[in-house]
Amino acid sequence: MFEADDIRAWRGHDVLDTGGHKIGVLESIYVDTATDQPFFATVTVGLPTRRRLAFVPLPGATVGPGYLKVAHSKDLVKKAPSIDTDGELPFQDEADVFAHYDLQYAPGAGNERRLARR
Repeated sequence: MFEADDIRAWRGHDVLDTGGHKIGVLESIYVDTATDQPFFATVTVGLPTRRRLAFVPLPGATVGPGYLKVAHSKDLVKKAPSIDTDGELPFQDEADVFAHYDLQYAPGAGNERRLARR
């Protein structure tokens, strides 16, 4: 996995799927609050008048010159839970993001958020 400081430098770069097809543009990184490691990214997707930020897991992602390649298909990412381009992920929607990718979800030890935007 790559360091959070390194991945922030990729903001604005293309996000590609497993086949090398462009999904969208990297907008932000969400870290797992238990480990403080990058765990999800948001990708700008949709038509220019209907942009939204779709969530995609970072485990298995690789970086290349000017792009981030994720371990999921474009179709799966575009169907993922999303937020408005100026929105925030509500705590009650975190489990849905994990479930979309068949990832186990548990809130933090004190029932706090599992994901934090960096």
